[in-house]
Amino acid sequence: MGIRIPGVDDINQIPVGIQKLEKGKSTQVRNIGLGIRQTYDYESKHQYKKLLLRMCQELQCSSDKQLKKGLVYKAIIKATKKGMIEFVTAIWSACPELVWAEEVFTGRNPFMCAILYRQYEIFRLLYCFSLKDSILAATDGGGNNILHMAAMTEPSARRNTIPDAAFHMQRDLQWFKEVKSVVSPSLIEAENDKGFTPQDLFVKNHKGLVDQAKDWIKETTSSCTVPAILIVIIMFAAAITVRGGNNQNTSLPMFLKDKVFMLFMLSNALFLVSATTSLLVFHTITSRNLEEDLISLPPKMIIGLSSLIFSIAPMMVNFCTSLSIILDGNLWVVIPIICLVIVPVILFTWKQVHLLLAMVASTYRPRIFDRNVKPWM
Repeated sequence: MGIRIPGVDDINQIPVGIQKLEKGKSTQVRNIGLGIRQTYDYESKHQYKKLLLRMCQELQCSSDKQLKKGLVYKAIIKATKKGMIEFVTAIWSACPELVWAEEVFTGRNPFMCAILYRQYEIFRLLYCFSLKDSILAATDGGGNNILHMAAMTEPSARRNTIPDAAFHMQRDLQWFKEVKSVVSPSLIEAENDKGFTPQDLFVKNHKGLVDQAKDWIKETTSSCTVPAILIVIIMFAAAITVRGGNNQNTSLPMFLKDKVFMLFMLSNALFLVSATTSLLVFHTITSRNLEEDLISLPPKMIIGLSSLIFSIAPMMVNFCTSLSIILDGNLWVVIPIICLVIVPVILFTWKQVHLLLAMVASTYRPRIFDRNVKPWM
């Protein structure tokens, strides 16, 4: 192949070609970097599995003394606290007796640590053991059983805001009740070395959370009750006020056969019903015995918030149809007014929807324990 000398037209195209080439090289470099990272992650995971398999093979040939000296007990406790389900499952499959490993200073077994650190996936492995009743009956150095662990607050819990504290309190109560349902009746009333039953310890450790949750529920209920009252008053007044007056001959509304008027009346009725429902639900919410009510109060608040949010759509329809009736044919006035009014409504709705979704997620999560597991250890 001969050497081609570029002409003037070719030379003029060189800068553009260089830019495209540089851009192409930049994209290629990014793709190569991404590929290297993916390959590294894959190789790291592959090496991790090989190392874990090798460790399991060594554990099967190790004595209890070697396991303690090799810090295997410490590793399994730490992995349990971190929720490393793959690591823990592999180790226990290779060496089931490690389920009796104990933390040095506290004397807690892995399942007690899983309860304390809220590692649900780890605790579900309990149903893989045929000796689960013996595991549940174990106590630590302070005489605490596994239900006492559920009554304690999570060491790494972050409760920077009141809603977080309320949701955390609700989840802790659900967690406590779940653990309570799997232990024997004798453990429920058992006292630790300080004379606390699990229920006593739960109340003691969650007093601050209860106070924060109580304040948050009161503030939320009050902030939602005020707009609900205003909505009911306004909509009731709108319902009994006939737009356009009545026909003198028939005493019926002038716009009775108008589709826009019928839409106005229908939206008004829906608006009034949903707002009234929201108001009644918020009125029934109380704060007595809040640590127990945190199970029953969230569904009530969800119903109240849902009703309040649902009433906003009919309210906007009602407002728009009312303007259309009053300012018939003057869209240049109606449309700007609607656009201005809808902005604060959207902001209020978005805030309430965000809260509603958070409450639904916290209240109606799947059950913590899956008991339909066949024992394999």
